[in-house]
Amino acid sequence: MSPGDTALWVIDVQTKLLPLIEQGDSVVWNISRLLRGAASLGVHVAATEQYPEALGKTVPELAPHLAQPHPKLTFSCALVESLVADLEARDIPKVLLAGLETHICVQQTALDMLARGYDVFLAADAMHSRYTLDHQLALDRVAAAGGVVTTTESILFEWCQVAKGQAFKQIRPLILEQTPDGNDADKA
Repeated sequence: MSPGDTALWVIDVQTKLLPLIEQGDSVVWNISRLLRGAASLGVHVAATEQYPEALGKTVPELAPHLAQPHPKLTFSCALVESLVADLEARDIPKVLLAGLETHICVQQTALDMLARGYDVFLAADAMHSRYTLDHQLALDRVAAAGGVVTTTESILFEWCQVAKGQAFKQIRPLILEQTPDGNDADKA
C-alpha cells in the first residue's frame, strides 16, 4: 500500500454499537491513528454508518477526522455505489478496511471488493466484533479469499516507506502514542 493507491474505509463505528464490542477502546484508538496518518500522508478516506437511526452516528472520537459518512442499510459497503464509484473515479485499486463488526459488514465488504478485483487489506487491530471468535474467523475467511490481514503499525510504516523525511516525522508520533491501557504502542 502507498498513500496514492489506497483508500481507507471506516465502517460503522457508531455510538450504539461500539459499547457492545470487545476491545472497543483499542479499536477506536487504532482507527484514530490510521485516520491521522491518512490525513498527514494524503490517503483517501471514506466512512459509512449502518442504519444510523437505530445504531447512532459515528463515535465523537472519530467524527472530526471524517467527512460526512455514507448511510447504508446493506451490510456490504461494496453495495454503496457512491463509495465504489469514488474509488473508480480516483483510480484507486486498493482498499483498507477498519471498523465494526469484523464478521458482518467488514467481512462482506472485503469479500465483495475482492470479487470486484480490488486488493483488500484488513487492519485487524482497528476492527472487532462483539465476540472474539467471530472476529478471528472473519479475519481467517477474508485471508483465505485473498485479503491481506495486517496491523495499524504495519500500515503506517508501509504508507511512510522510509525512516526519514517529512512522512516519517508525521507518522512517528502516532507509532509512539500510548495505548488506551497506558502502555507505549512501540514495543521496540
